Parts: sequence; C-alpha cells; structure tokens
Amino acid sequence: MTWGLRKFGAVITAGALLPGLVGGCAGPQPGASTAPLPTCEPTRPLAPKDGILAGVNLDWEHETLEQYAADLGKRPAVTVTFTDFPMSDTDKRNVDAAFEQIRANGGTMLLTLEPKQGLAAVTTEVAEELATALARYNNAGVPVIVRFAHEMNGSWYAWGQQPAAYVAAYQRMADAVHSKAAGSAMMWAPNYGGGYPFSGGQYEAVAGSPDFATLDTDKDGAITGIDDPYAPYYPGDDAVDWVGMSLYHWGNTYPWGANVIPEPGKFRQQLTGTYNGAGGNDLAVPDFYAEYGTARNKPVAIPETAALTVASGEGADALAIKEAWWGQLFDPAIPRDYPALKMINWFEWDKNEVEVKATVDWTATKESQVREAYTAALPDWFTFAEAPTQCSPAESPS
Repeated sequence: MTWGLRKFGAVITAGALLPGLVGGCAGPQPGASTAPLPTCEPTRPLAPKDGILAGVNLDWEHETLEQYAADLGKRPAVTVTFTDFPMSDTDKRNVDAAFEQIRANGGTMLLTLEPKQGLAAVTTEVAEELATALARYNNAGVPVIVRFAHEMNGSWYAWGQQPAAYVAAYQRMADAVHSKAAGSAMMWAPNYGGGYPFSGGQYEAVAGSPDFATLDTDKDGAITGIDDPYAPYYPGDDAVDWVGMSLYHWGNTYPWGANVIPEPGKFRQQLTGTYNGAGGNDLAVPDFYAEYGTARNKPVAIPETAALTVASGEGADALAIKEAWWGQLFDPAIPRDYPALKMINWFEWDKNEVEVKATVDWTATKESQVREAYTAALPDWFTFAEAPTQCSPAESPS
C-alpha cells in the first residue's frame, strides 16, 4: 500500500490467478469423458494483447476467493498474496492455501515477498527453494507473478533505501525464478515518488554511506525530491518482466483521514509524474509509465489501488469518494491512452491505518450499495478469469 508522503508498517494480504491469457491448462478432448486429463503446460504470465487484467487484494482472514468472486459476479484475473520472505513453515502453508483457492478459481497469483529479516537473508538457496515451489504451482495450472520487496525506495521497510543490496537480491530472485519456474514472472514495484525521499523512516539512507551517494542522483550532496526516486533501484531489463506502482487516493491534504473526493485526473497524473496535489510539488517525479513501461516495453501494473473513507460521518459520502476514484480507473480513455497498462488490482480491505489513527474502509464489495455501483461500473475492457480447466500437473524440473 502506498502512502502519499511516507508509510510505516506492513500490509498482509493474499492472492489469486488467471488462465487462458497467460497459459494455464489445456482443455479436455470433446466427448472423451474417460480420457486421461491433459497435462498442464506452464506458460510465463504475459500481458494480454487487449484489455486490462482485473484483480484484487483480498483479506483472506475474512473472505475466501470464492466468496469474493460471488459478490463481484466475476472471477478476478489476479489476486495479491503477501508473505514474509524467507518463509516460515506457517508462511508456506498460508501461501499453499492461497494457491489452492486460486487453482480452484482460475487466475494469476501476484505473490508479494517481504524480506523483513533484511536483504542479506535472500540467499541463492532461499531464492531457488521458492522457485521450486513456484514451479509446482505453475505445473498445477497456476501462473505466478513475483513482486519482490516492493516500495524499496521508501524508508519504512527493512529492505528500503539500500539500492546496491536490493538490486543484487532482486537479480538473484529473478535468476532463480526464470530458470526454474516456467510459469512465473518477476515484477519490480517501487513506491510512487511523490514525497520522496520519505524522510524520517527507520531505514532512511544515512548521509556519508555508499547508498546515500548512489541515491544522490544529482550529486549535490543531499537526497531531495529532485533526485530520481526510481532509477537507482532498477534491477535491469533482463531481470524485470512487469513494472508496477500502487496508487491510492489517501485524500487531498496531509495528514490523511478526511473524507474527500479525489481531484479530477489524479490517477493518470500520478501514473505519469504530473500530479501537483497533496504532499507538495510532485512535478519533479519522473513519468513512471513512460520511462518504465513504454520505453522499456514492459507491461505496467497497478498492484494496489483504492480510495480512503473513514467512518467519521464528516466530509464526502463514502460511495461518492469511491465512485470518483474508480471512475478515473475505469475511464474509457485509459486503455487507449495507456496501452501498456495491463493490470489494476483493487485493495479489498477494511483495516486500521497507523497514520490515519482510524479504520479505513477501502473495500468495493463489502457494502451492498457500493458493491452494486462498483460491479455496474466495471468496464468491458477489464479481463477476468475463466473457470479453471482440470488438468494433471506437469513434471517438476529437476
């Protein structure tokens, strides 16, 4: 989840998957009810030629993927799953449980790895162990996109503002995933650059350190909003299959917590580095879409998005706020003007947010009135998952 200025604390979610467009399993032979099941053939999850994948960040503790799909009336093409990394035995069981739901639903798992023990814990052995697990998922018909150590340009995570160590760890992960998991891909996903360098976090780069020198891209002896918030962390085109950036409407003034309608055009302005609203002058922020999507020929994802509403009873109506935000996401001009944008995942959580000091309802399907408006607004260019086809897992790589 992305904060306008800075963010402290982690979000725990889970995931789902997409067949058809990204591989999956071959269908059964017509009329051959007694024939052996076809073999799943893993295919790396690529962007669809047309349309945008419609996904969800699901609150697994309170809702199953089947329940969410029933409320939505469609099967999400992508579901986001978070896990600590390296994974404990409990983490592995939880990710396996998400995989089973995704396998039953159809769609693509977006697996977000959070190296809370620090980047040094991401060894070659750990990376290869994960890649072997991903190959098992792929061979059972579930593609996976790995979002490794997201928001690495922020100062609030144990992997933050350490460009050299981050790039090396990401490349280790990419080498393992690309060599062992034929149905998996890698996503690079920094925090939106408005408010960079996000001063005050526990992991802020220390003046005089090699990381500080790298992040001082204009070489003026300081890290400011003029320095590039993305480039020092980019692991290279060979390691990156997708690029992503979470974009939220937290409000229009800092500190957050007020129920306010998002400004017109805010979503596309943040995506392209032209937003000049809350958090100060963001006009020095690079055009993420152009520089990391079109220029590098990478599909662009919005791994998380939603609009803030709190139960204060003050300010704008919750439905009006959410409608205004998804109206920007679902604008018919979006797929025309941003053809590299290939994934949008709604953050379907009702949770306490530390900076707001209140519970924020980010959801689009919890309340019936909001759900009816949201499902009615879903554009015809959104791509959803089809029902999964039963198949036999392919052999795992040696």
